[in-house]
Amino acid sequence: MLLETTASVDQEVNPWESAAHRFDEAAELLGLDDGMRKVLKRPAMELSVNFPVVLDDGRIEVFTGYRVQHSIARGPAKGGIRFAPDVSLDEVRALAAWMTWKCAVVNIPFGGGKGGVICEPHLLSDGELERITRRYTAEISEFIGPERDVPAPDVNTNEQTMAWIMDTYSMHQRHTVTAVVTGKPLELGGSRGRPEATGRGCMFVSIQALRKLGLPVEGARVVIQGFGNVGGMAARLMSRAGFRIVCIVEWDGAVYNPRGLDIEALTKYRSETGSVRGFPGAGDMDKDEALLLDCDILIPAARENVITSSNADRINAKILCEGANGPTTFVADSILAEKKVFVIPDILANAGGVTVSYFEWVQDRQGYFWTEERVNEELEEIMVASFDAVTHYAERHSVNNRTAAYMLALDRVANAIRRRGLYA
Repeated sequence: MLLETTASVDQEVNPWESAAHRFDEAAELLGLDDGMRKVLKRPAMELSVNFPVVLDDGRIEVFTGYRVQHSIARGPAKGGIRFAPDVSLDEVRALAAWMTWKCAVVNIPFGGGKGGVICEPHLLSDGELERITRRYTAEISEFIGPERDVPAPDVNTNEQTMAWIMDTYSMHQRHTVTAVVTGKPLELGGSRGRPEATGRGCMFVSIQALRKLGLPVEGARVVIQGFGNVGGMAARLMSRAGFRIVCIVEWDGAVYNPRGLDIEALTKYRSETGSVRGFPGAGDMDKDEALLLDCDILIPAARENVITSSNADRINAKILCEGANGPTTFVADSILAEKKVFVIPDILANAGGVTVSYFEWVQDRQGYFWTEERVNEELEEIMVASFDAVTHYAERHSVNNRTAAYMLALDRVANAIRRRGLYA
C-alpha cells in the first residue's frame, strides 16, 4: 500500500499520528469504552516554555522547550529530554505516550513523559548547553521530581546533561535529590550497566526471537542502523555473543562485510575519522540500500520513520528489532505483516534503557547500589519475561507483536485507572 498524496505522506511520518493510529487499533481490539479511550489517549499535562539564554558572544537568544506527561496512573512520569532543531510538540507527545506503553509492557511502576528543547547542540559551546539546560530545568522544576516526573538522556543529551539537571533541581530544593533524573554519572548516583542497557536489551529480545523462529544465534547476520549509544552498544555486545554484524548504517553512509565486521576496530576507526565510511575492513554502500540487505536481524537504532511505505516491501530481514523509538510508520506495519517479518516493537525492544533507569531510581531512593552483574541479570529477567508476555498475547489474540504489545500495555494502564477510580 503506497500513499499517494503529500498530505497523506506527511500524516504517515507524523509521530503523533502513528501513536494515535496504533492506540486506536489496540483499544478497539480490547473493547475499551469511549471514556477510557479519552483518558488514555490524551496527555495528562503539556508544558511549553520560552526562556532567554545569554550566548558566549553576549547575544540573548530565546529557546523553546517542552515537557509532556502522558500518564501518571501507574507511577511517576518517566522519559528522556532531547535537544534538536526539529523537536516539536507532536513529537514529544508521541514519545511520552510511547513511554507510557513501554513502561507498562515491561511492567515497571512508571507512566510516560518526554521533553525537548529546540536548539542545534552541535553549534553550541559546552557553556551555552549548560546554561540552556539549567534554565530549562528551572522552568520545569515545579513539574518534575522523584515522585512526579523523572527525566533521562535522549537525543543529543547525556550523563553530563543529567548532572546539570540534578544539580539545578537540587539547588531549588535546597538539598541533593539524586533520584530526580536517571542516566547520571556513577559518582552522582548513576547505575552500573546503564550505558549498555538499551543495546543489551535489544540483544536479549533478539536472542529470544531467534529461538522462537528456530534459528541459531551463532553466525546470525545483523544489520544495524545507527552506531551511537544504542546501535554501537548493541553491535559490540552482539558481536561478542556470536552474532555476525554484517553492516553498520550511519547518517553519511554504510559499511558492509558479509563475513562480519570487526566492531572494535570499526569503533576505533569512527572515533579517529568521524565516519564509518572508508573502513578498511569493509566496503562502502548507500545507506538506504543497506537497510534492504538480506539478513536475519535488522536493528534500526537511530531516529523515527526509517521504514515507511516507500521501502517496507523491500525489507529482507527475518526479524525487525526496533532499537529506536518509532522507526516504523503505521502504514509500513501492514506491509511488514504481509511479508511475515517478525517485528519486535520499539516499546518492547528498546525498553532495556528505561528498565535500568528504573533500577537507578530504585537504587537512588534506597541509597544502596547494585553490582553490574546484578543489574544485567535483573534486566535479562525482565526483558525475557516481557518478550514472552507479548508473544503469548499475540498468539492468544491472533494479532501481530506490535498490536499485542499495545494491547497488553493499554490493558495494564486501563486496569490501574479502574482500580484507582476517577477523582471528582
